[in-house]
Amino acid sequence: MESPANNLVNIVEVGPRDGLQNEKGVIPIEVKVELINRLARAGVQNIETGSFVSPKWVPQMGGTSEVIQQMERLPNVHYAVLVPNQKGLDNLFSLLSQSTAKPPLSDEISIFTAATDAFNRANTNTTIAESLARLEPVARAALDRGLRVRGYVSVAIACPYSGQVDYSRVREVAKALADMGCYEISLGDTVGKGTPDKVSEMIEEVKKSVPVEKLAGHFHDTYGTAVANVFAALAGGIRTIDASVGGLGGCPYSPGATGNVATEDVLYALHDSQYKVAGSEFGNGTIDLAKMVDIGWWISEKLGRESVSRAGRAIRASSAREAELAKKDSPKAKL
Repeated sequence: MESPANNLVNIVEVGPRDGLQNEKGVIPIEVKVELINRLARAGVQNIETGSFVSPKWVPQMGGTSEVIQQMERLPNVHYAVLVPNQKGLDNLFSLLSQSTAKPPLSDEISIFTAATDAFNRANTNTTIAESLARLEPVARAALDRGLRVRGYVSVAIACPYSGQVDYSRVREVAKALADMGCYEISLGDTVGKGTPDKVSEMIEEVKKSVPVEKLAGHFHDTYGTAVANVFAALAGGIRTIDASVGGLGGCPYSPGATGNVATEDVLYALHDSQYKVAGSEFGNGTIDLAKMVDIGWWISEKLGRESVSRAGRAIRASSAREAELAKKDSPKAKL
């Protein structure tokens, strides 16, 4: 049996970046800022706040510079930004140099590639090899500046363009990112076709070259298997899970892919399990599920959609029912 320390699960909240990047229309900066602030106040310790990509290609990520300057920065919370290339990193460096904020505007970058050439070409117009060659100096420069570097491997299970992925390629790409200095590599089921057996098989292959302590799981819920895949990843030794409040997300380069696994659903599924979710003092040492349900509902309303979190909808409906019953049973209601 594993020790309690080995059962501590970290949640990386990707809603403000991966969750919003596929939404229709431009999201106001003040909404993004409030979303990040609410997440941190719910106990989340790792938040992906935005991306220094060209607004021409991903307009929803426009204004990231303003977002990270305006957001609240709580102690012991990592506020990461995605950078696709050297230009994105230069933009972040320029912002950090101009700022005297304490703690700094950001202490972490995320870099990304994929496990197939077809997906990389659609996403960044490069092959895997070209993508890795482009990312290596970015990672080195960020590390030299004292920033943490986290890597993503997209389409770790299946590719929308080339089908089933060879897990040995996932292993090779993950190892390349680890060798660059990434403290953690997130393995993404971008299409959402993963099943627990496939996820387990993929993780076992990647573990041959990368310590499981450096791996994270990133699952989309296209086929309704994301929570099951989270537990398969945990059973394989992974202790960091990416999730998105309200189940926000999708992928502009993966046609038909739905959102990330909802943070609320992961929190609910882990409740009373052998695992404990790490969190800050604002969530009393974990991440506050009730607050996350409220946040998921709030941001979904702001986006003109319904929360797709099953747990979020059920908890909200139950709370509304209890409030209605309490109202009927109140002395005033009986008069």
